[in-house]
Amino acid sequence: MNFDEMTQRIATGQGFIAALDQSGGSTPKALRGYGVEDNEWSGDDEMFGKIHEMRARVITAPSFASGKVIGAILFEKTMDGMVDGKTTADALKARGVVPFIKVDQGLEDEADGVQLMKPMDKLPALLAKSVDHGMFGTKMRSVIKSASPAGIAAVVAQQFEVGGHILDAGLVPMLEPEYDITSADRAEGEKFLLDAIMQGLDRLGDRKVMLKLSIPVEPGLYSPAIAHPNVLRVVALSGGYSTDDACTHLAKNPGMIASFSRGLLQDLRAQQSDAEFDAALGAAINQIHAASVA
Repeated sequence: MNFDEMTQRIATGQGFIAALDQSGGSTPKALRGYGVEDNEWSGDDEMFGKIHEMRARVITAPSFASGKVIGAILFEKTMDGMVDGKTTADALKARGVVPFIKVDQGLEDEADGVQLMKPMDKLPALLAKSVDHGMFGTKMRSVIKSASPAGIAAVVAQQFEVGGHILDAGLVPMLEPEYDITSADRAEGEKFLLDAIMQGLDRLGDRKVMLKLSIPVEPGLYSPAIAHPNVLRVVALSGGYSTDDACTHLAKNPGMIASFSRGLLQDLRAQQSDAEFDAALGAAINQIHAASVA
C-alpha cells in the first residue's frame, strides 16, 4: 500500500486499529498477562525480544489478516524488528494493515488535573526513521484526570502543536488526550475536551489528523469531531474496560472505531497452540470489529 491507499484504508475501512505499542514500564505487565513470567527474561533486550515474539505471533496469525484489522500501532523497537522475513511495517501492509508508531516519551507528573507529555527531544529522529520504514502515522498519549478547563486546554494545545510537526514530516498524527475512565467528573470534562478539540481542528486549514479518545460517558458526544472535515478517523481506546464492556460502550457511538490493546490481547497466552492462539485472537477480533461497525 502506498500513502494514498493507506489514507483511504484508514478513512473508510470497516474495521479497527490494533494497539501493539506497550513500551518500557508496561511491557513486563503485558508479558505476564501473556503467560511469560519475569524470570523468563533478563534485561531490556530479552524483555523486548519476548514482547516482539508475541507481537509477531499476533501479526502472522491467520485471523489478523481477515480484513477486520485496518491498522496497528507499534512501539519503536517493534518497528525496528522483523516479522515473517520483512520489516514489521511491510509485514503489516502485506496483510492490509496500516502501520502507526508510538512517538511520545512518557508523561509528566500530574498538574492542574492532567498529565502532559514529557519533552520529545527524540521526535525529529524518530519521525525521520518512521518515514524511512514506510509508516503511515503516529500516536501520542496525554492523560486527563479531572474536569479542569485550563488543564484540558493545555493537553489539547500540546497535542495539536506536536501534531503539526508530525504533519510537517509527512505522517498523520493520531492525537490521544485520554480521559481517565475512573474520573468522577468525566461527563463534564469531556465536554470541555470536545470544545478544545473542535477549536484545534478549526485551525488546521486543510490538514487532517486522527483522534484517539476514551469512549465518552454521553453516547455520541464526539459526533461533531467525527464529522469534522479535518478528521481522518476517530478511534476509541479501551481505557481499562474489559473487552465486553469496551465493546458494549463503543457500539453506542456510531462512527467511532476501536483501537484496543488489552481488549484485543487479554485472552492470548504463550502456552497456547497456534490453533488455540488464533481462535482466541479471532474471537476478540470478531467482537471488536462488530462493535466498531455497529
